[in-house]
Amino acid sequence: MTTLRPHDLIWLTNREALAGVDEPWVATVWHPGLPVVVRRDVDGERIPVGVRGIRRDQRAAGWTDATQVVRVVSPEQLVESNDLLRSPFISQPPVQVAFQLAQQAWPWVWGITGSSGYALATGIPVIHASSDLDLLIRAPQPLSRELLLRWQTPLTDALCRVDTQVDTPLGGFALNEWLRDGRVLLKTSRGPRLVSDPWHREE
Repeated sequence: MTTLRPHDLIWLTNREALAGVDEPWVATVWHPGLPVVVRRDVDGERIPVGVRGIRRDQRAAGWTDATQVVRVVSPEQLVESNDLLRSPFISQPPVQVAFQLAQQAWPWVWGITGSSGYALATGIPVIHASSDLDLLIRAPQPLSRELLLRWQTPLTDALCRVDTQVDTPLGGFALNEWLRDGRVLLKTSRGPRLVSDPWHREE
């Protein structure tokens, strides 16, 4: 099976495949026809996942087993220009901004996460005119500030608020925060760490 990474959407075999979730709303809202999202955490063999409900405040953390995964959609699978153009959500600002980005060539792999990614992957209308667009850049090697500014600068005046997370082998960080401050809170599987170089393991 594909190696699962944070932000991947995965579908599970049945309700029992989702473990460790205590929030009562999950039982009424979630079913195996809906994906859960892979999150950052460590627990031996189990996969850490997050469940989203109908409302913004309905978010729950849980676990599943790799043998229970029947389908995977990664953020980078959601940025094909023709698919975005044919999407029922193309009239929504977040999808329009993503479509504009997809028209350009970038020296990295990128994808759509958050509510826009969820909507594009499922067809469920969880985005609206005032929704943010959450993006992900895969960065196994260090990326130059100049290149990242070329991505970030036009997005500051986009049709909607855009947040880009950069994913390194050590964790993920908010691009605008790093460009602004030179230091950033790196989200790792063992918790957040304040770093200046998100690609270098600082002791």
